Amino acid sequence: MMPLRKIGRTYRHLKRYRQILRVLVKYGFGDVMERLRLNRYVEVGKKIIRLNKKRDTDIKRFSRAERIRMALEELGPTFIKLGQFLSVRPDLVPLELTKELKKLQDSVPAFPFTEVKKEVEEEFKTSLETNFSFFDTKPFAAASIAQVHLAKLLNGREIIVKIRRPGIREIINTDLEIMLYLAHIIEKHYPESELYDPVGIVGELSRSIKKELDFTYESRNINKFAQNFKDDTTIYVPEVIEKLSAEKVLTLEYIKGIKVSDYDKLKSAGLNRKIIARNGAILILKQIFDYGFFHGDPHPGNILVLEDNVICFLDFGIMGRLSEEMKNNFANLTMGIIQKDTDVIIKTIEIICSGDIQDREELREEIDEFIDY
Repeated sequence: MMPLRKIGRTYRHLKRYRQILRVLVKYGFGDVMERLRLNRYVEVGKKIIRLNKKRDTDIKRFSRAERIRMALEELGPTFIKLGQFLSVRPDLVPLELTKELKKLQDSVPAFPFTEVKKEVEEEFKTSLETNFSFFDTKPFAAASIAQVHLAKLLNGREIIVKIRRPGIREIINTDLEIMLYLAHIIEKHYPESELYDPVGIVGELSRSIKKELDFTYESRNINKFAQNFKDDTTIYVPEVIEKLSAEKVLTLEYIKGIKVSDYDKLKSAGLNRKIIARNGAILILKQIFDYGFFHGDPHPGNILVLEDNVICFLDFGIMGRLSEEMKNNFANLTMGIIQKDTDVIIKTIEIICSGDIQDREELREEIDEFIDY
């Protein structure tokens, strides 16, 4: 494998490598750098490790999980996405860390409206005024990959416009290349890490985040999701404004609703939480078992409740797909749990994991404990 120094120079990533190493040191992970021998490849490595020893007393007031979360936030969008990905994988990281990673904030300062205007006009080869009667200069929301602005079509219809952050594709591609190399290094120097497949995790993250960067993918997701539930009155799917949607810009119907986790507002609006919970559970089961196409990021911020307890999902950048075989496996797994049949559960897990179970007896004990509740 090419030394880190040469890779950095070849891909002009050396500055970013140094930034990553400095952040690792800042948050007390000089020991990790030394074990991975990264200081051998980057000239500043030994120097910043020495500096780190002076900062240890300040950083030690935070737990290791807190420091991991803080480091990922400082490293930016790609690393934040990695943390968010791992936050829903308690099979890969300790529970304490998953709880901390759920706190990751995917928010950054907004980019100027002049750049918003430039991106939209370049994408559609027309002036902003040609397509919109109103376009709010202040963002409605800003995140690491995109920011959202409220606007109105020429007919007065309220919409939201999602604009990809300028230059973000290049930033993410650079970080993914670095991440992949570091994953190889981790597997080399931490043999026990092979159980968690660091290279595979980065590969999965790469596929997911690259889809998020292309809004035509999200547009297709929304339309497919809407088609699946076209006859279901318990769910509402925002309409894509096709003529004003492309790779870097996505225009959608503006939805006014109540966040599903805002219990006080739900109650004051006369909405029924039991009906919402039941309908939500049924909708998730339909996504998985009927359509094999499900929302991949259903946190409270992405679920609104409308009048008559109707549920509306937002942000379709990350979606999951299941083959017929996998749907059947999950159905068997669910039935095994309902019937408290440990043998069926283990057999199904073996099929899903291709028989790769390290400790069968330990798994049996954990399943028995789980289904006894």
